[in-house]
Amino acid sequence: MGGKSISDRLEEFGDAARARMLPGFEAAGVAYPPAELTLVAVKSERMLYVYAGAGEGRLEKVLSYTILGQSGDLGPKLREGDLQVPEGLYKIEGLNPNSNYHVSLRVNYPNDFDRQKARAEGRDRPGSDIYIHGRSASVGCLAMGNPVAEELFTLAVDVGPKEVNLIITPVDFREDGPYPGLPEEPAWLSALYGEIEAVLRSL
Repeated sequence: MGGKSISDRLEEFGDAARARMLPGFEAAGVAYPPAELTLVAVKSERMLYVYAGAGEGRLEKVLSYTILGQSGDLGPKLREGDLQVPEGLYKIEGLNPNSNYHVSLRVNYPNDFDRQKARAEGRDRPGSDIYIHGRSASVGCLAMGNPVAEELFTLAVDVGPKEVNLIITPVDFREDGPYPGLPEEPAWLSALYGEIEAVLRSL
């Protein structure tokens, strides 16, 4: 009740957000809005990268953002309250123009893979409500600051939220090589990291 719509938010900041993003797209030779969009969050670097393209081949890195707030350690999210940022291959399933953290993009965690592994291991509360949002503090989400959240929100609207792919990875496997592993890591984690690495290398 009394909240702002997505259109209200775009009227408020959409033009300014696009103006801030366009130089990155122009430098990469990618038309705006792009036909394909993938966000890559690298936890070890505390960075989020925007890859975009025309839908005709490899994507180009067009924008780079510092993650201001990121709780937990390297490794996947396993249960509610563990403070971990998830790791995996995700989609954006919705936008919240009235977030307590300015505006936000909702991540589809837990996805089918997360739910399958949780059931197999008897974890009935794997957690939920994971977002990319504004402000600078986060518990299990990625806090990007308000201006960047506005840019990502606008970009998601212009592309279509459900067309946005999201990779959350502990390290950039293309540069850092095989991940050395974590203490008491799940048996399936190396296979997940292999899938993440393959998608990263396809960008």
